[in-house]
Amino acid sequence: MLIVGLTGGIASGKSTVSHLLSTQHHLPIIDADVLARTVLDPGTPGFKAVVSRFGADRVLRDDGTLDRAAIGDIVFQNAEERRWLNGVVHPAGEWCVVLDVPLLIEAGIWKWVGEVVVVYVNERLQLSRLLSRPSDPPLSESQARNRIDSQLSLSSKTAYATSVIDNSGTLTDLSEQVDRLVGRWRKQQGGGSGWWWRLCWVIPPVGLAAGMVCLMRGWWKARGGPRRRARGEVERKGGREGGAEGERIELKELKGVGGGRGAA
Repeated sequence: MLIVGLTGGIASGKSTVSHLLSTQHHLPIIDADVLARTVLDPGTPGFKAVVSRFGADRVLRDDGTLDRAAIGDIVFQNAEERRWLNGVVHPAGEWCVVLDVPLLIEAGIWKWVGEVVVVYVNERLQLSRLLSRPSDPPLSESQARNRIDSQLSLSSKTAYATSVIDNSGTLTDLSEQVDRLVGRWRKQQGGGSGWWWRLCWVIPPVGLAAGMVCLMRGWWKARGGPRRRARGEVERKGGREGGAEGERIELKELKGVGGGRGAA
């Protein structure tokens, strides 16, 4: 099973990408803010299985509910336990599961997934989309900037990514990027027959070995090296923005000229 970590920032369009992965490609999504509450509610078989597996002293809060942060600490550091929890949360036979985690990078969870996907927009477009969101009362520009600045910048997150989805364009453009990305994942997992992920599932040592190779590759890549600039990203040189074409792209997106405003 391929474990994909999906992240982004406020007004980057991460939720839209998550929706596309779920509705168009039928991939199970584990939302870090929810962590499959309906499956792990107190009294459910999933709840009882998790408590029995990990121990009440490790994963239960004082009010009797599951401590999702404690469960995350366990499963994201142990591939076997993560595989077991996936079997509880999702029916056996899934070839790919997407973890929708806003703090994927900040919390260090990126180290424990096979693919890291960052949904990217440049800072100006991110601010513009955040200001255009319905809010009562409306956000001021300074309030919007403070919300953006409270998170790790998207440009910093892309250094950890195995794939960057550029949400500077239209919803159609975004959907096509998601289609291509899922197509690549399917090919990696054995194409239509899914022979590779099925082999990893049936023979756990093969899956664990493949997972470790995948994780080591991701850690090595994240140590440094040049990265691909996203389409809307503008290079900064000497305190000023360089690259006339990149500047035109930013200004066009801000003004909503041509190609729409994308999905916030």
